[in-house]
Amino acid sequence: MDGFDPQDMIQRFRDRAEAVRRRGLPPVEGPERQRFLEQARIDFQDFAMVGDATARLEDGVLRLEIDLRPPEAREA
Repeated sequence: MDGFDPQDMIQRFRDRAEAVRRRGLPPVEGPERQRFLEQARIDFQDFAMVGDATARLEDGVLRLEIDLRPPEAREA
């Protein structure tokens, strides 16, 4: 995987999460508005989780570790 940098990938996910958070709401109403808001919430959650991952490339295998425990439950 010459040229692949897992940290660059993680940064792209962080950037995408920030873009979703800043994304404006299109002029939609009713159920469409709720679906748009729910999808934005899910998109942000997914991008942010991968953006918080620890990435390692080991023998051609990309390993992402995402600690979903609350901060107070994590090891120092």
